[in-house]
Amino acid sequence: MAKAHKKKTSSDAAIHIGEIAGKATIKAKKVSDGFQQRIVDAIDNNGIFDVEKLILLSMKIPGVRIQRSVFLNKTLFKDYPQEVIDDAISFNPAHAGISLDEIDRIADHVIRFERNCVSGLATALGVPGGVAMAATIPADIIQYYGYMMRAAQKLLYLYGFPELNITEGESQLDAEILNILTICLGVMYGVAGAKTALVNVAKALAVGVEKQLLKKALTKGAIYPIVKNVAKWFGMKMTKEVFAGFFKKAIPVVGGVAGGAITYLSFKPCCDKLKDTLRDTRLSNPSKPEESPIIIDVEDYEEL
Repeated sequence: MAKAHKKKTSSDAAIHIGEIAGKATIKAKKVSDGFQQRIVDAIDNNGIFDVEKLILLSMKIPGVRIQRSVFLNKTLFKDYPQEVIDDAISFNPAHAGISLDEIDRIADHVIRFERNCVSGLATALGVPGGVAMAATIPADIIQYYGYMMRAAQKLLYLYGFPELNITEGESQLDAEILNILTICLGVMYGVAGAKTALVNVAKALAVGVEKQLLKKALTKGAIYPIVKNVAKWFGMKMTKEVFAGFFKKAIPVVGGVAGGAITYLSFKPCCDKLKDTLRDTRLSNPSKPEESPIIIDVEDYEEL
């Protein structure tokens, strides 16, 4: 009787596990189909990828949005007393007396972690969207740039930028924030003018330029033409790569580590460019000598 009951229990458990697996498969397919449509939606009427839509879609992935205070507290608590951490959160790590060398060390760790995640080496470590997201290969483009956005936010916060007010999963972003993230992508890929634009934004923040003036420069003033150029260049580049099948070759299936080799090799240089730019500003290095004026002459930059 006991054996019969045990067999029935085992059988019921197997059925239950099978039902769970079946539901998980259906859910993963729905996620996959949904992101396939979102990728299509990110292509404009001219057949070119819209980088703004791409950023919005990637920022909607659970786990991509980084809360500044939580990140800094979690990153610094092992090595610094709470008063130093509180100062870093209230102002920035440089203001809290954390050396640039130490910030660089933490930034390198951030880049390694995000690179390992995007290349499929650490899917069990809480990757954006969880295992279900990692398993949906049609979402590879958005997932890849989700990691880019994660790394960019963390680096911005380490090198002194204030909170980017992004609500988890929201469908819209403030134009100022969207343009800062666009500039970050431009820096990562070496787009002309992007580095200068980001250095000037950092300097404006460091010297206390009034928020509305900075927002105006980013959305319709001196820096905005550079944002447009970055978006145009990036959209054309992505369109070529997508239709050439780059992302199918670059993004691995869960467990397919070898398939992520292209991603693994390309991700770090992009992040290093952003890191190198951010570390060389008045915001992250208050002792840096005075540079050129904040205002950018838009006539210095021709459209690409």
